[in-house]
Amino acid sequence: MTDVTKYPGDELELFQHAIRWKSYFSRIITPYINGRVLEAGAGIGSTTLLLNKGIATDWLLLEPDTEMSQTLQEKCSRGELPGNCTVQTGTTATANGSFDTILYIDVLEHIEDDRAELARAAALLNPGGHLIVLSPAFPYLYSPFDKAIGHYRRYTRKRMHEVGPDGVSLIANRYYDSVGFFAALMNKWLLRQKYPSLKQVKFWDRWMVPVSEVTDKLCFHAFGKSIISVWKK
Repeated sequence: MTDVTKYPGDELELFQHAIRWKSYFSRIITPYINGRVLEAGAGIGSTTLLLNKGIATDWLLLEPDTEMSQTLQEKCSRGELPGNCTVQTGTTATANGSFDTILYIDVLEHIEDDRAELARAAALLNPGGHLIVLSPAFPYLYSPFDKAIGHYRRYTRKRMHEVGPDGVSLIANRYYDSVGFFAALMNKWLLRQKYPSLKQVKFWDRWMVPVSEVTDKLCFHAFGKSIISVWKK
């Protein structure tokens, strides 16, 4: 990923309707968020609104897409994002300062050299800080949708172990959304859609995600549509 780029996907607007899924994963990662936060690939600010609930002292929205970065700045000026937010156009290669939490929420899979990216992130992390990644799981689920929105890969727990940078320890590494796993499999084998419809997103979010919250525990997080990994410095 270059310092300034153009994001190819349009799914950010679509998946902002995934209310239950966002609530589910936010409960998992919020305990690791504190202090100075860097959100890599902040997009349209949906994740910021979800996770920035007064725990952080400052929140840097780092966005390489110039149009999205401008939109974020406009939202900040209109008071549509929390007051502790600042916006920077670029990537971790140009980020200044040090941070207690660094977030990659559906972002790392868009970066070609993920190892180098996480190494840069770890260098920006304060001792005791957390590096948090949420990404799509399982390479064999890679579909036309992944390709359409610029995904280089999907992840396994083993892959997360391999890309972890020096100087940090992997303290959480689990799959989530076990029911969504089968929905993704159906799309790959049968539907082969580049983009789900809004109706499909709402059906998955309303009916499948609540079931996943139960089945994820029953299957001991052995599989899922997504993976959440957390490193501590």
